[in-house]
Amino acid sequence: MELFALYGLNFIYGIATLGLIVLGLAVVFGLLGVMNMAHGEFVMLGAYSVLIVQGQGLPYFLSFPLAVLICGFVGYLVEWSMIRHLYTRPFDTLLATWGIAILIRKTVEVIFGRGYQSVNQTVTGTVDILGVDYPAYRLVVFVCAVTLLVGLFIWYRRSNTGARIKAMIANPELAQAMGINTARLARGTFVFGVCMAGLAGALIAPLVRVEPYMGLDYLLSSFFILVVGGLGTLEGLFIGSSVIGGVDVAVSAFFDKTSGYLAVLVISILFLWLRPEGLYARR
Repeated sequence: MELFALYGLNFIYGIATLGLIVLGLAVVFGLLGVMNMAHGEFVMLGAYSVLIVQGQGLPYFLSFPLAVLICGFVGYLVEWSMIRHLYTRPFDTLLATWGIAILIRKTVEVIFGRGYQSVNQTVTGTVDILGVDYPAYRLVVFVCAVTLLVGLFIWYRRSNTGARIKAMIANPELAQAMGINTARLARGTFVFGVCMAGLAGALIAPLVRVEPYMGLDYLLSSFFILVVGGLGTLEGLFIGSSVIGGVDVAVSAFFDKTSGYLAVLVISILFLWLRPEGLYARR
């Protein structure tokens, strides 16, 4: 019974963390059509913001506004200087953001070094759940992930800004004719997406090894989730996270982590081949 409870908790935690990590890319790629190849690097910047705060002896929670500030500033510069000219050229945005990813990685490597670094957990200990002593900080990450996902879902469905974004997606020319500043809205959406990536990085930093190349794994995981779930909907994000997280946790539990990665890759290839629009693509 305890073994099944442990697998269940790991399954739920895996879905929550994957959904948290992919949230920023789902906003940028799903809503703007920009395949942000630097998404993983913004997650990495969020993780390094925790190292900066920790190095100064400041409280851990200050890393969240710092992550938003750093990622928001870098994201604004990237969108203003480059992405805004390439919205109708998806292949060019892919190449441009890949170059930005390399630049961010190398800059972080120069400042912090290439080696792995660890972050101290502020929430330690375990919580007894169904007879399983489960790490308390994992539960904190789960609660934060669910709060962000539900909050974004409600905001997108109920707010005036969400309605403007929907109008911009459906018909940019008509939205502009109706008085919507589509350029500012697109910039704000892009910056919001990379800030979400930074927040995700700050949250997961105490659970992972922080290093300049950590973003590559998160970019691949995010892409696989969007392939399975479909673009442009938060429902697709949840479904994709459930499928990818479930496959990874289940296969890794019975075999090893490498087998889990391989199973995720096979599932993603099958979806690209048999159902390229995903399980819940935007209608």
